[in-house]
Amino acid sequence: MESSTTCAAFFVIRISVHHRRCKVFLFICAGNLTGYFCRMTRTLIALILLCTASACFAQVRLSKLVIRPHQTYTLDSTDILVADSLIMMDSSRIRLNTLKPENVIRAQVAVIGNNCWIEGRGVNGGKGSDGAHGTSPIGPCRNGTPGRNGLRGLSGGPGINLFLYIDKIHLTGKLHIDLSGGNGGDGGNGGDGGGGGPGTTHCNGGNGGDGGNGGQGGDGGRGGVLTIGGREAVIVHALVGNLIFVKNGGGSFGYGGLRGAGGPPGLGPNRKHGRAGEHGADGGYGQPGDSGAVILDE
Repeated sequence: MESSTTCAAFFVIRISVHHRRCKVFLFICAGNLTGYFCRMTRTLIALILLCTASACFAQVRLSKLVIRPHQTYTLDSTDILVADSLIMMDSSRIRLNTLKPENVIRAQVAVIGNNCWIEGRGVNGGKGSDGAHGTSPIGPCRNGTPGRNGLRGLSGGPGINLFLYIDKIHLTGKLHIDLSGGNGGDGGNGGDGGGGGPGTTHCNGGNGGDGGNGGQGGDGGRGGVLTIGGREAVIVHALVGNLIFVKNGGGSFGYGGLRGAGGPPGLGPNRKHGRAGEHGADGGYGQPGDSGAVILDE
């Protein structure tokens, strides 16, 4: 029988992937453990480290990527594209992974034609739901119910932060990089108030219901940040505004929803009328998104 041993382990591992870090903390409590259990523990730790490293370094690695004219290459299964040679022919596109806040494109050599695009725009916010209209009673002398308020518009999504690392670039035309924030959605309209029931000789007509308020407009998403690196980072950065055009402004605000109208009063004999409902208030505008930036990582 193997003698008992003391086995303790504490690991802190930091894995850096293009300025993004994954950390793994493993701790095995000290104690009197058999040698067999210690060996099993070491095996378990190795498996955990392997799985973690695979997750941290998940990327598309290609020796040569050619995107033909009018073709779109989409980063749908990863947010890291590494290519020895990246060739974008005229009017070709790279669509970034919008499910990830940061994307990385790393190329040793990039040959880019005219009117090429890298798309990483934030999604637009949806419109808020309209408020339901109030109801008008069937019976006499009853008040109409108020309209419901419209809901706030959804905020626009942020533009993607792109890390673009190129060691050597050859441009034959214009490259557009769109990292704009998404636009905020409009607020929903307020519902109209229901009308009051008619009056009788014994009671006044019902009051009209108040109109609902319009929903607030959604905020625009912030623009993404473009970080330029690689051996020719200075050259690539100098091309911005000349052959490389970056759109990373914040998204526009959403408009407020329209107010709901007050319901009409119920009319009765001998001017025994009800009161008209009050109109709701228009919704306010959202806030525009903040602009992104272009950073040189030398």
